[in-house]
Order: sequence, then structure tokens, then C-alpha cells
Amino acid sequence: MSFWSAVSSPYGIAGGIGAIILGTGGLLTEIGPWYRGLNKPSWQPPDWLFGPAWTLIFAFAAWSAGLAWKTAPSEGWRITLVLLFLANGALNIVWSLLFFKWRRPDWALREVALLWLSIVVLMLWVGDATAQGALLLLPYLLWVSFAAYLNRTIVRLNGGFA
Repeated sequence: MSFWSAVSSPYGIAGGIGAIILGTGGLLTEIGPWYRGLNKPSWQPPDWLFGPAWTLIFAFAAWSAGLAWKTAPSEGWRITLVLLFLANGALNIVWSLLFFKWRRPDWALREVALLWLSIVVLMLWVGDATAQGALLLLPYLLWVSFAAYLNRTIVRLNGGFA
């Protein structure tokens, strides 16, 4: 397979968009004095684990998107698929913006509910075309569930944010 056919495949396109979303979220994630100064629970994973976890999650999401695209029942269904994945990606970026750039974990906690719901909707939509594709999104749902609980705990341990 040539480079151009790989990047123009549904998997390559989904992977490229996923990399853009992942990179944007990464650029918004500032692990500096403010973040280090937050009270965090003892069970929080080490900071170095978040990058590899998100990379794997986005790889599975791209695989899911490619499978769903290939097994889509119609063009209209595909358009909805793309819109759902783009909305999810935007919500993912907004969470990083709220938590790290704006330093508002309390707002991020409210927003993460929308992110979580967008993953559930994606799983249901993708599941209409491919059960395997829906299962590939399960690690994403589980990680965001864990991240939401961690976010809640950080808000609780640190009081109000202004």
C-alpha cells in the first residue's frame, strides 16, 4: 500500500484527524506550577501515563471510525458518523482548555459529562454498523469515566476555583 492510499483510506483520515485532536489537547495541557500545586488523590496515575493512554485510545477510536465507515449502511449515516466524531473531538479539546488553560477544573467537571455522553452516543451509532467498532470505543469510555472521577476528586480536594 502506498503512502497516499494509506492516508486517503478511512483509517488514515480518521487517524490524521485523531492526531490533530490529540496534539491540540496535548498543547493545551500545561503540567506546570499551577497543576503541580493542586491537591490530587494518592491513586492518580503518574503524569507520564496520560500521553500513552490517550494515544492508544485515539488509535482505537480511529480504528473504530474506519470500521464504521467501511460498513456504513448509507452516505447519510456516514455524514452523521463524521459529525459525531468531530463533536466528540471538540468536546475532548474543550475539556483540556477548561481544565489546564483556563484553570477551571470545576467547569471541566461539568463539561466532561457532555464528553462522556458523546462517547456513549458514538458507541451506539457505530454499533449499528459494527459491534467490533463499538467495542473499540469502550476503553475511551472507561478512561473518561475514570478521568471524570479524578476531575471530581480534584475539585473536591481543592475547593472553589476563580
